[in-house]
Amino acid sequence: MKKFIFLFLGILMILPACAPAGTATAVSLQNDKLAEVLARGTLVVATDADYEPQSRLLLNSSPDPNTKCRPTQYTASQMTGFDVSVALEIARHLGVEPCFVTPPWNQLVAGNWGDNWDIHVGSVAITFERTKVLYFSQPYYATPSVILLHKDNMTFKKPADLSGKRIGVCVGCTFEAYLMGTLQIPGEKIEYQIQNAQIVGYENEEPAIQDLSAGDGVKLDAVITILPLAREAIASGKPVRILGGRICFTYASVTLDRASKRDPSRLLSEISSIISDLHSDGTLQRLSLKYEEQDLTQEAAHYDISGLNQLSRP
Repeated sequence: MKKFIFLFLGILMILPACAPAGTATAVSLQNDKLAEVLARGTLVVATDADYEPQSRLLLNSSPDPNTKCRPTQYTASQMTGFDVSVALEIARHLGVEPCFVTPPWNQLVAGNWGDNWDIHVGSVAITFERTKVLYFSQPYYATPSVILLHKDNMTFKKPADLSGKRIGVCVGCTFEAYLMGTLQIPGEKIEYQIQNAQIVGYENEEPAIQDLSAGDGVKLDAVITILPLAREAIASGKPVRILGGRICFTYASVTLDRASKRDPSRLLSEISSIISDLHSDGTLQRLSLKYEEQDLTQEAAHYDISGLNQLSRP
């Protein structure tokens, strides 16, 4: 009888270690972001509300009536775009419902999210500077950054001609860092072709492209953006054109906050594994062709992130 009791107690002691991946104990909930997400049943994703073809909030859309999302969050039925679809795939593989929020870009890349959302899926480029406050997953796509001019502007023949000119960029993004000469992308050698530009900051590139499209030469001489947005602007009829080739190449990842109260390392590892699987089975390529009209995933699939997230948590 004593042997049976000791055996039973031993089984009880090892049960938490043998529990299914989706089971969250009280202790793990306090310390682990993945356990929190699985217990909650939702993955709160930050993204942009107006950044086509990457993400867009569908106006006048209704939330899913059976949602677990909070009233302040958007459901999957209210969002669309490439970044959004990637987030949907991640949530599906985790077995939870995706819920979306749309905070300002500069807040997203600054870290210290206060655990108001779990991850950011918003075409965030990997840079050395951002690794100080954010964790980066395996990238899900990679894209050239290009310069947009008004279609009637024939003054500028090459990027260097824009030195000292007014260039619109999103505040806190890689394009602003490029113009400041401080951009460092792991695995990418950058040639700073534009010197001493007059930087004109925007929340994102959409309003900058609108100002450039006015063609009056008062606000902007050019805009720097990613290739998909440049092509989207041209396809939508805006009077802009691409100047020459790419100025740099960036790798877009899912990011997590280093300052999270719960350790995000297991969630980060799981997301990187999911993204690798989505590369392998062709899902990301299919989504890229659908939203970007080209495959932007191949370089990202082979990007080496080993050592990228080794900085200690603050």
